[in-house]
Amino acid sequence: MSSDAVPFDPYYKKRIAYTLRGQQFAFDVGHTIFSSFQVDEGTDLLLRLIEPAQPDPQRILDLGCGCGVIGICLARRFPYADVTLVDKDLLAVRYARHNAALNATPNVRVLGSVGLSDAPPGPYDLIVSNIPAKIGDYAIEHEFVLAPLRQLRPGGEYWFVVVSGLNHLIPRLGPRHNLRLKEIKKRAGHSVYRIVAPASTTGGL
Repeated sequence: MSSDAVPFDPYYKKRIAYTLRGQQFAFDVGHTIFSSFQVDEGTDLLLRLIEPAQPDPQRILDLGCGCGVIGICLARRFPYADVTLVDKDLLAVRYARHNAALNATPNVRVLGSVGLSDAPPGPYDLIVSNIPAKIGDYAIEHEFVLAPLRQLRPGGEYWFVVVSGLNHLIPRLGPRHNLRLKEIKKRAGHSVYRIVAPASTTGGL
């Protein structure tokens, strides 16, 4: 879209260029959508670290997708996967759908959903999220940590990034709920974690 082109949407703000693993992406963003100036540093860190144990995940869920950066990049990386993006913000849903088409990722579908309430049920091989920091500790624990784990297949993985202000909460959830939780990397401002679902229903989440 050139600078003098008519925006596709009244809320349009700008187009963000992004490079990952040698591939070029473009994301149109709207006013009020999370990280509307550039790809968020936490999102970028998560995308550069994700290495699922299953090299070809078939079902992927991006929880709280915003304009779609994480899910769309994974859809390009895993073109045979069925990638679902969900967000409670319907403007974000609009932009994620547009960006899926813009980046030629036909294996993406985007749905409006508060948490997982309207997301297709699992099992998923891989769930990802840039967890919102301002929804409160209880909602983070139950809606963005425990609920996604129940939608993973045995041995499936949940990769997520949080701002450093949540490091008081996330590490405590491992022992509290018997989670296979690992901090993958901590960088100024953000931490990336991975939780692996147990191979059977006899263990913890």
